Amino acid sequence: QVQLVESGGGLVQAGGSLRLSCAASGRTFRRCVMAWFRQAPGKEREFVATISWSGGITHYEDSVKGRFTISRDNAKNTVYLQMNSLKPEDTAVYFCAANASPTLHTAIGEYDYWGQGTQVTVSS
Repeated sequence: QVQLVESGGGLVQAGGSLRLSCAASGRTFRRCVMAWFRQAPGKEREFVATISWSGGITHYEDSVKGRFTISRDNAKNTVYLQMNSLKPEDTAVYFCAANASPTLHTAIGEYDYWGQGTQVTVSS
């Protein structure tokens, strides 16, 4: 079992930055692929970024490439999402997710564990 708790969301102006954190509990965190998803009002949840268990491999959704960076600290059981150059269209609830297999995935259904989400609002 892995339990996930996100933090770091808030209100920021366009062009600003935020860093989201996802604290995980459970012995299997270090063997989990981790990811961030987001869900804007009235829209489906969508993939943002994912990172391998070692942190050596990452993959991003096209609209956030070059602006967002996913990273992890296995000693702290935490995964991060550094978000720079934020745009109003980045406004959403951001969710952390864990996949107990070693394969990176972008599909929601491949992730076994989810956090409760943290709100990010970008004003224009």
